[in-house]
Amino acid sequence: MTLINESHPEEFILLGFADRPWLELPLFVILLITYPMAMMGNLTIILVSRLDPHLHSPMYFFLTNLSFLDMCYTTSIVPQMLFNLGTSKKTISYLGCIVQLYFFSMMRGTECLLLSLMSFDRYVAICRPVHYTLIMNQCICILLVSIVWLTGMVYAISEASVTVKLPLCGINKLDHLLCEIPVLIKAACREKEANELTLSVVCILIGAVPMCLILASYASIGHAIFKIKSSEGRKKAFGTCSSHLIVVSLFYGPGISMYLQPLSSISRDQPKFMALFYGVMTPTLNPFIYTLRNKDVKGALGKLMSHIFSSK
Repeated sequence: MTLINESHPEEFILLGFADRPWLELPLFVILLITYPMAMMGNLTIILVSRLDPHLHSPMYFFLTNLSFLDMCYTTSIVPQMLFNLGTSKKTISYLGCIVQLYFFSMMRGTECLLLSLMSFDRYVAICRPVHYTLIMNQCICILLVSIVWLTGMVYAISEASVTVKLPLCGINKLDHLLCEIPVLIKAACREKEANELTLSVVCILIGAVPMCLILASYASIGHAIFKIKSSEGRKKAFGTCSSHLIVVSLFYGPGISMYLQPLSSISRDQPKFMALFYGVMTPTLNPFIYTLRNKDVKGALGKLMSHIFSSK
């Protein structure tokens, strides 16, 4: 690693797959395809949910927020990745690194909480259907989403503050595709154990606690579904939850394997592939999961497309 006089370098060199340059072109092509797909898919979900009056419900309000969040999620990292993969100069300024880390952390923390909120919405809809409109009214939904976004911002600030205080001793090479807190802690020249402990505590609060709430919600939902006598009713109840369960599995699976284990046990390339998965692939797949498995969304999308083509 290169050492320079200042504690914090003016810019970082993101090594990425420098030891395997043959991976860069395929990765560049994949990102060039998936990024527009993610943007178009999530933007379509937002437009359909807002334009169709039948989708003006709490579930689709939360889905709209998830789609907007996924658009911001991928935008916080993919353009920088494309630039670095397409040029020989694979650098990012120190300020740019902190900004990228802040927004990436904010979107990740917010999505953890938003997925938990969406599971609570499904719990109320299935287990407390009589009181659903009273509990999940418009004011309550806006308040809950505002708290989720604000908490995500606070979480990101806490991670960014830890990063700014890291004693890097002028180290300016990061073995990663983007600026992420575990990699920066690993690159620190001292105080790694204390910062690793701080990161673990914060990640447990922002990740494990919402995950436990999701599991508790779906345990109650499963118990309620098995009490439904008609098979059609059980199928309908399960259908409203299956898409969300798939999204939760795709998001939390890689995240847990990455953040809830000691940094010393993480392999060299694991952070890179995990960042690509939960930062690029998951936001790209989410719109298709909700569209393909949801009759209401497919119906609203069909109406929108019919209206567009009939207008033309």
